[in-house]
Amino acid sequence: MRRVGQSRWGVAGVYALLTVASFIAVFPLLWVITSSFKTSGELAQNPLQLFSSSPTLEHYRKVVTEIGFLRNLKNSLLIAGCSTVIAVLVSLLGAYGIVRFFPRVGRQLTKLLISTYMFPPILLAIPYTVTMVKLGLMNSYVGLVIAYLSFSIPYAIWMLIGFFQTVPIGIEEAAAVDGASRFRVFWQISVPIIMPGIVATAVYTFINTFNEFLYALLFITDSDKMPVAVGLYSLQGSEVLDWGAMMAASVIVIVPSVVFFMLIQKHIAGGLSEGSVK
Repeated sequence: MRRVGQSRWGVAGVYALLTVASFIAVFPLLWVITSSFKTSGELAQNPLQLFSSSPTLEHYRKVVTEIGFLRNLKNSLLIAGCSTVIAVLVSLLGAYGIVRFFPRVGRQLTKLLISTYMFPPILLAIPYTVTMVKLGLMNSYVGLVIAYLSFSIPYAIWMLIGFFQTVPIGIEEAAAVDGASRFRVFWQISVPIIMPGIVATAVYTFINTFNEFLYALLFITDSDKMPVAVGLYSLQGSEVLDWGAMMAASVIVIVPSVVFFMLIQKHIAGGLSEGSVK
């Protein structure tokens, strides 16, 4: 009985600790959401107040109609979506080729690919900018997508290699014996098996490109083409920061992302766990 009582107290303590930790993790998001409904006076006089005494949608109206922040969101979705689709398609072919055609040097190739992340983006900012100027791709979606692919593809290949290594070679050999071509074996046998890994890779690639700020700030100068990260930065005035507009714009970006993650978190966790088994 004593051990049962101690175990119950232990479980209760764990749940209490997790509850406190969850509240600490969620509180910043809750504060941003509630602050977006506060008046400018409340934000200036008592910014730590959690709930507004007179909620307003004025900041959302300003962000949508006056600032045109939804246009920035559309630009980010377009740029990140194109970068993700191209990166995943190219990385599928690259990872499959490494695993099936170069198995002995696959480990060295993966180390070489992941080593590209050793260099901070600021070191490549000047070479990338000079290259885009010479190619005439400044202030264009194409130039930004190319820059994103340069670091998205190595990361995606590195992730997908682990997933392809979980595909039994016997399944592919059996399909080849039945007359399936190499491309058909790849597209109809291997790719469906690692679909959870593809989803996880696509999500992480999308997030990295959607949240990228440095190259977007350097390459895009037209306000109509600015992505979300630069759009949020542009809300910061030279002397006065419009906190209400900043909070409303942040909610427009964050809340859909949180809901999206809640819907697909099982697929991401399943894909990462399968890719870790080799």
